[in-house]
Amino acid sequence: MLGPGMRRTTQRTMVYNSIVRLGGHCTADEIASDLHKSKPGFPRSTVYRALEALTASGSVYAAHLGDGPTHYELASGDHHHAVCQVCGGVMHIQEQLVAELETHLEQGHRFKPVRTEVLVVGVCDECSRNPTPPAARRRVIDPHHHSH
Repeated sequence: MLGPGMRRTTQRTMVYNSIVRLGGHCTADEIASDLHKSKPGFPRSTVYRALEALTASGSVYAAHLGDGPTHYELASGDHHHAVCQVCGGVMHIQEQLVAELETHLEQGHRFKPVRTEVLVVGVCDECSRNPTPPAARRRVIDPHHHSH
């Protein structure tokens, strides 16, 4: 769960477990609200400090999805995203596609990728069909291809 050599403090464990409960792609505010349900008065500054430590240790990944607040997710997942600019929905891009891009750069251009972060901003299928403003909650878009 926590990175090697990292102090496993109660606060960090609570923040980590909150991300698990919220299902990833959550903001520091959402984590603080979640923790306030069981521990009213849990300091917001503690949430930020714990997120900093968890991110630095590599157990949590901070995703910067275009504008707006940073979203946190467990580091085990894929970190390549397609984000809908209308509803803020997030789709994970398959690791295999990113690997193909890296291979293309290496073999075709002798460019050796060290770290790859893919962020594609666009409009999801649902928003392109329903132009009414959706709920503000950032959702995870089903990445499985739809057949037309």
